[in-house]
Parts: sequence; C-alpha cells; structure tokens
Amino acid sequence: MSTKALIGILLAGTVGILVFLFVHLSNSSNKITVGQKAAKACARAANGADDCLPDVKYIDTTGHAYTADTLLGKVVVVNFWATWCHPCQKEIPDLSKIYDTYKGKGVVILGVMADNPDDASLLNFQSDYMMSYPVVRANSDLNVGFRYPQNLPTTFVFDKTGHQVGQPRIGAISPSALTAQLDELVAQN
Repeated sequence: MSTKALIGILLAGTVGILVFLFVHLSNSSNKITVGQKAAKACARAANGADDCLPDVKYIDTTGHAYTADTLLGKVVVVNFWATWCHPCQKEIPDLSKIYDTYKGKGVVILGVMADNPDDASLLNFQSDYMMSYPVVRANSDLNVGFRYPQNLPTTFVFDKTGHQVGQPRIGAISPSALTAQLDELVAQN
C-alpha cells in the first residue's frame, strides 16, 4: 500500500470520527422533551450576585441527604460552626431550641461543621451542648457554595424560594432576632 493511500485512509477515518462526534454531541444536548420543565425558584440576581441556597448535597452525619430541591418550600438556616469555637458552643443550645420549635413549621437548620472530630467525639459534643438539629460535615462543595466562610459561627438564612435573606450573620446569632425573622418567613406564602 502506498503512503498516499495510507494517509487517505487515516484522513477519511479521522473525518468520519469527527462527523460522528459532532452529530452525537449535537443531538444529545438538543433533545426535545414533552411536558414542562420544572422551574427553579431561585435565579441569579440582575447584578450577577448569586443569593440562592447553593445547589449541593447536604449529607448529615446520620446519612440523610438534603438537596436544594428537597429544601424548596422550607425556610433554611445554614450555620457554619466548629467544636472548638466558643461562640458556636454558646449559640448551639439556642439554635437547638429554635429548631425544636420551628421544625414542624417547615424550618430546617443545618449545622455545617468546619472541623473534623471523630464520630464518638461528635456524639459527645452533641450531647453536651444539647444539639438537636442535623450536622453536616463541611466539604469542598459546601465551602465553594458558601464562598468559604472565614469566621465562625456564620449563619445564612434562606426563604421558602431559596433566596438568601439579608447578609450572612457573622458571630453568634441572637435567638430573639432569629425567631422574629423565622416567624416572618414562615408566614410568607
């Protein structure tokens, strides 16, 4: 076989593969589906800022997964904390009381733990501080989604549509301020 024939065969094969990939990829991304597509409740703000509940999996220490879709329609409080953080230790019993009062009203509190104690130490900590709300171990998705909170505790509040309410609260949150905010958010349709 001559060199020209070999080059021709290789060139034809390459073009064939490129055509196949083009057709395959263009068809897979433009499929027509019947029915309505579910609308996202929270979208990027006009100024480009993303004030939505990050669309990541929040898996608590018992293995229960929370997603942005399953949290839609609920008021969500996300509190970043650590076992060594004294202001965190002070606010945890208050957050637990608030969680116990509001969980039946569609409020979810997720405690995102920034440190990494072993399971036994965490259970002891939860018992010592009367922690009743779900604990989620921080991971890269959560840190990126919440823009790497630098201070602990830091608390984010989201309304039923997944929009962030106000600015994140840095430092221990006032129980009376949080309950007033939750009362207002729970009452909204």
